Amino acid sequence: MLVVMRHNATEEQISAVVDTIEDMGYGARPIPGGQRTAVGLIGNDGGVDSARLEVLSGVLEVIPVTHAYKQVSREWKEDDTVITLPNGTVVGGSDLVLMAGPCAVEGEAAIVDIAHVLRDMGATILRGGAFKPRTSPYSFQGLGLEGLKYLARAREETGMMVVTEALDPDGADLVAEYADVIQIGARNMQNYPLLRRAGRSGKPVLLKRGMSATIEEFLLAAEYIIAEGNDEVILCERGVRSFAKHTRNLLDLAAIPVVQSLSHLPIIADPSHGTGLRSKVIPMARAAVAAGAHGLMIEVHADPPQAMSDGAQSLYPQQFAELMEQIRVIAKAIDRDLTPPLRPTVPAGS
Repeated sequence: MLVVMRHNATEEQISAVVDTIEDMGYGARPIPGGQRTAVGLIGNDGGVDSARLEVLSGVLEVIPVTHAYKQVSREWKEDDTVITLPNGTVVGGSDLVLMAGPCAVEGEAAIVDIAHVLRDMGATILRGGAFKPRTSPYSFQGLGLEGLKYLARAREETGMMVVTEALDPDGADLVAEYADVIQIGARNMQNYPLLRRAGRSGKPVLLKRGMSATIEEFLLAAEYIIAEGNDEVILCERGVRSFAKHTRNLLDLAAIPVVQSLSHLPIIADPSHGTGLRSKVIPMARAAVAAGAHGLMIEVHADPPQAMSDGAQSLYPQQFAELMEQIRVIAKAIDRDLTPPLRPTVPAGS
């Protein structure tokens, strides 16, 4: 339920609404807006006496929230959520955000070197897995804490922000120490203890859609994070399972405008996992930009055939450079642009 205040409502009137909601046994969350403030009622079971709220001074109307995902919905918050990272990268605004890097961190020199290359090409967020959930227990599982330290070193040298995956609640705390954005992978979209811990981390969270998840399940997973007080959630469409075998997954580009109509949260696309094939990544990345995605997550490796994870879907650096030029044209056609490139870093002691 949402209590919409009049545009001239005072702080005292808003506080009175909050106090009344809490007296009724529910949680209350003020939501400042461009024109007026609303107060969200959290934890209701559908039996709220709205009349008690409607008569309070400064209240314009009381609106029931019809979706099971309340704080994620546009009924709750009409304005788009915009997330600003420490290096100035804005996710959810008019600029297109590029997250790029190898599937897995393989060594310090490798991740630092590719980070420099990608930063110079215009990417502002570095992706790379320190912990890798693999289908086979015999596949490379990542470097763990060592990999996190290498990512932090790459950030120090390039100014790029770091997004990397956490696999469990304790791992979320560790990732939060080293990364700027905590990624929740497709296999963990409904790992509710992990979602709650990430919601309490104080860091933005990138939530990938589960391999068989409906849009409602996807948004309800995001609700778990926001329910812990963390509004900074980035959704990611990365493909769902299909009966067809011409690509690794079925990249559901229709999910982008559908999510944007239902939720205020930003949504990006991952055409690397969505296709699993290098030759399909660039075409689907272009399509995702045209569909209105707020950004892209692209796997790039200096030598994909030698990659320890997902080399078949990783672009060569030169292919990534070509992609950047192509999506810049598409973005301009829909009145958008790419995130401004980062300023070159100054070597220590210079």
